[in-house]
Amino acid sequence: MLKVIFFDFDGVIVESVDIKTHAFAKLFEREGGDFVKRVVDYHLENTGVSRYEKFRYIYQEILNRPLMENEFQILCDKFANLVVENVVKAPYVKGTIEFLENYASKYKCFVVSATPQKEIEEIIQRRNIQRFFKGIYGAPTKKSDAVKNILLSEGIESSKAVYIGDAMSDYTAAKNNNVRFIARINGNEAVFTHVDCLKITDLTNLTDVI
Repeated sequence: MLKVIFFDFDGVIVESVDIKTHAFAKLFEREGGDFVKRVVDYHLENTGVSRYEKFRYIYQEILNRPLMENEFQILCDKFANLVVENVVKAPYVKGTIEFLENYASKYKCFVVSATPQKEIEEIIQRRNIQRFFKGIYGAPTKKSDAVKNILLSEGIESSKAVYIGDAMSDYTAAKNNNVRFIARINGNEAVFTHVDCLKITDLTNLTDVI
């Protein structure tokens, strides 16, 4: 019997993936078109990975220059300023809010996100949906670690949980903990081409598949 549902946030609860993509492009526009394309391509190939890891990779592997700690913090602050307001205002993925309103009292629901902890908490609070979730986990906690810790603290077997995500990092977190995975497909088909899992385009029929 299902007891726990893990939700990624961007692209699963709200339609906010494009907001993050535009933010990466904006942050590095001064580097020129070729660099921006490489940055955006890298971001899209690694959705679900924290911006902390992405910034360090971009500087080391794409820009080929050191990232000083003060510049790293400036990037993080600028990124947050670009995205928070828009994510707060972003529409829900179809069927998500209805599911939460009807079933959050039946299942233990958790958000597992790559968004920084304080930021994801602020977004969820400002959207007034914190009541639906027993816990909210953001960066720097790794998604796999969050799932593992939740299952242990709740004393729940992995067979009684399901993870809904839209990125390979979500699938990996589920697989590492032997949790069933459902992929939300929305322009990310290539990511899950060779992944054997249930695939849904939105959450309108989630109750039928969990």
